[in-house]
This record gives sequence, C-alpha cells and structure tokens, in this order.
Amino acid sequence: MIDLYTWTTPNGEKPIIMLEEVGLPYTLHLVDIGAGAQKQPDFLAINPNGRIPAILDAGQRVFESGAILVHLAEKTGKLLPASGADRAETFAWTFFQTGGTGPMIGQWHHFKSAAPEKIPYAIDRYRDESRRLLGVLDKHLTGRDFLAGTYSIADVINFSWAKAGLDELGAAGDFPALAAWVARIGARPQVIAALEKLAAAKKALG
Repeated sequence: MIDLYTWTTPNGEKPIIMLEEVGLPYTLHLVDIGAGAQKQPDFLAINPNGRIPAILDAGQRVFESGAILVHLAEKTGKLLPASGADRAETFAWTFFQTGGTGPMIGQWHHFKSAAPEKIPYAIDRYRDESRRLLGVLDKHLTGRDFLAGTYSIADVINFSWAKAGLDELGAAGDFPALAAWVARIGARPQVIAALEKLAAAKKALG
C-alpha cells in the first residue's frame, strides 16, 4: 500500500492523478500547507525539503513530483516507454514542467497575489515567462493528442500547471491547442476521480 501525502495544489494533484491512472491502491493523507503542516517533523522525515507531494511506498520515501511519477511508472510498467525516442521525449516534457511551468507560474501567482509588496518588474517578468512556456506547449500540441506519442507521465505532470496557467492568466483563447489538450486530459475518468477525491478529502477537514 502506498501512502500519499499531498494537498490541493497543482503540484499536489500530480501524484493522485498518477495513482488513479496506474490503478495502485493508496491511502490519502492531506498535508495542510496553509497551516504549515509540511514543516512539521513527521512530514520532514518523509520529505526533508518540506514540500508536498511525497509518498511512502512500503517504507521507501519518494519526494519531488517528477521522481514520484517516474517511480510509479517504473513500478507498474505504465505511462513511460521502456526505451527509445518516445522514452527520451517523455522525460524531456516531464522535466520541462518541473523546471518550467511550475516554478514560473507559481512565482507569477506569488508576486501578483501573495507578496506583501507589489513589484511590477517581478509580476511582469514571471507573467511573460509563464505565457512563453504555455506557448511552447501550445505549439508542440498543435496537431498532437499527447505530449510524447501516447498518453504518458508527461501529460500527467503537465496537466495541472497548464490548467492553472490558462485559468489564472485568462489565456485559453491565446493557446487553443493547449486549451483543447487540457480539456481532453481533464475529461479522463481517472483524472476526474483523482480531483474529486482530493476535493472531498479537503472538504472533510472542515
């Protein structure tokens, strides 16, 4: 049994979507990052970086969302080609997300909505870089159903941040291929189930 420690953020959505996609049983534990639960000693024992998500798989800790998805893909033999060009392309788009859209859209959101001081340079810089990265995805997805051949961890990991970026930047009309891909991934039964489980767990916290 896998123990999943996560929260209802774009980063937090990735592993629960993956677990639903590959059909592994898991126990969901919400880590309330607004209350600082990710900085408590019990969670730091699972992820010393104090960030969600993380999993325990038969006692083995795995943290960082990219590492979690690769671990689960290799464990099950699903959503990651075994070799060749498609495997390389899957990894490329997977880590495009962890180093690109997540940090950039996250920083734009912080400086726009959470920073105690509004710094126009920072807001504009991260907005423009977020839009550029969404444009890269949009161009690549034009004429394609998925990011790397067949449906893979690349699609799982990119979905939540692409959705958040399009929504928060009001950019769906500017990136139609990406918007269509987000809608297509979001309509998958496994994705719907994962997000509903997250929402229900958060609601149960009160």
